[in-house]
Amino acid sequence: MNYQETLDYLFSQLPMYQRIGKAAYKANLDNTLALDRHFDHPHRSFRTIHVAGTNGKGSVSHMLAAVLQAAGYKTGLYTSPHLRDFRERIRANGLMVPEEYVVDFVSANKAVFERVKPSFFEMTVSMAFQYFHEEQIDVAVVETGMGGRLDSTNIITPVLSIITNISADHTEFLGNTVEQIAREKAGIIKPGIPLLVGETQEKTREVFLHAAWECNSPISFAEEIYSLEYSIHEPCAGQKFRIRRKGTVVYENLVCDLLGAYQKKNILTVLAAVDLLKENFSLDRNHIYQGLAGVSQSTGLLGRWQIMQKSPLIIADTAHNLEGLRAVMEQIRATPHQNLHMVLGFVNDKVITDILKLMPRKASYYFTKASIPRAMDEKELSRQAARSGLKGTSHATVAEALAAAKGKAGPNDLIFIGGSTFVVAEVV
Repeated sequence: MNYQETLDYLFSQLPMYQRIGKAAYKANLDNTLALDRHFDHPHRSFRTIHVAGTNGKGSVSHMLAAVLQAAGYKTGLYTSPHLRDFRERIRANGLMVPEEYVVDFVSANKAVFERVKPSFFEMTVSMAFQYFHEEQIDVAVVETGMGGRLDSTNIITPVLSIITNISADHTEFLGNTVEQIAREKAGIIKPGIPLLVGETQEKTREVFLHAAWECNSPISFAEEIYSLEYSIHEPCAGQKFRIRRKGTVVYENLVCDLLGAYQKKNILTVLAAVDLLKENFSLDRNHIYQGLAGVSQSTGLLGRWQIMQKSPLIIADTAHNLEGLRAVMEQIRATPHQNLHMVLGFVNDKVITDILKLMPRKASYYFTKASIPRAMDEKELSRQAARSGLKGTSHATVAEALAAAKGKAGPNDLIFIGGSTFVVAEVV
C-alpha cells in the first residue's frame, strides 16, 4: 500500500470518533493495553508530560513542546485531531512522522489490528509511542483525546500531569456536570506524580484536590502562582505579555506568536508547568522566550485564531464548545472590522442552542457542513440558527460557503470560519 491507500484503510477499517461519533468510543483500555503489550511498552523508554482538559490542552501541549525543543531536548508531540494531514498527530522536534513510517507500521501490524480490532485513536496512540521509541526521543508531550481516565493515552506514567480547564463538552461520555467531567479528567493523575491545574474553578477545585490527595500527588493551580498584568495584541505579529509571579514581575515583554486572546490563560499554565519541569529538565528563561516566540514554526500548530488573509481579514479557529467559542466571540468583537461574515458548521451530535445564542446578531451567516458523516446538515443548522435570530444562506460545502462570504465581503470586513474542527480543516 502507498500512503493514501494506507490512510484509506485506516479511515475505513478502524472506527474513528471524529468521523462516526459514539460508535467509535471504547469505554475501557483493553485494546490499548493489548497493543501496548504487543509493542513491548515503548512509552517506558522516554519521559512524558500528560495534558488533559476541555479547552487549551492542544495549545499548552504545543507551547511546552516548543520550550523543550528550544532547550535542546528531542521532543515528541502527540495531539489530536489532525487538520490537513494525519501525520500532524505525531511529531518529533516539530517534524511530522514520515509517510513511509505510517505505511510500514500499518503494513507490518495489520494482522494485529485485525485481531485486536482497535479504534482509529487506539491505533494512532500505539503508532505514536512506537515511533517516539524508535526515534529515541528525550521527552514526549502527550495530549489526551476526549477525556482522561479511559483515554488511550492514559497508560503512561508522566513526570507531570496537567489539566488545563473544565467545561461542558462530550457530556454523553464524560458526565453532565463540570464536577463529573473533572473526575474523568482527573483520571490521568498518577500516584506521587505532580498535578498542575490551569484554570481554577470553584466547582472543580475540590474534585482535583480530593483526587490528588487520593493519589498522594502534589497539586498546584497556575492562576495562584502567575498573573498577567497586561498584554499587547498585534493582530498579525503575536502577543506580548508582562507576567507576575506572586506579585513580582518575572517576565517582561514575553512574546508568543499565537494570536488567540484566550492564550492568556494558557501562557500562565505553561509557565507554571515549566517551573515544575525544572526538576526533570534543564530549562531557563531563554528557552521560554525562544520557545514561545516561535510555537507555530517549531511545532506546526494550526487553527488557533489563524489569519488566512488580511483584506478582507479572514480568521479560522477550531474552538467548538461553549466556553471556547465564547472566548473567540469576545476576540471578534475586539478586532476592528466593518462588517462581519460568519462561515459556520457543526457536528450533528452536539447541542448547539446555547452556542447559537453567543453568535452576533448583526453578522451575515453562511451555514455549511464539513465533508464527514458526523457533520450537521447545513439546512438543519440554518433552521436552528433562524430560531436564534441568525440570518444567512446555506451551502453544501465549506468551499462554497467561504467563496460566498468572500464574494460579499468588503476590504475592511472580517470573515470568521469555525464552529467545528472539521470545518476549519477544510480551509487551513
